Amino acid sequence: MPQMSPMWWTMLMTMFTLSLLMMLTMMYFEYKKEINYKINFNNKKMIWKW
Repeated sequence: MPQMSPMWWTMLMTMFTLSLLMMLTMMYFEYKKEINYKINFNNKKMIWKW
């Protein structure tokens, strides 16, 4: 049993870290997209204003 426990724990931790990384990357990409959209929108507004 003691030999089995660390393996299971590491597996759990790896799964957790992978899911966390995926979530972070997705959030980061969404955030970038949003910023790009806002910048483009502001640029269009400025162009329209001028």
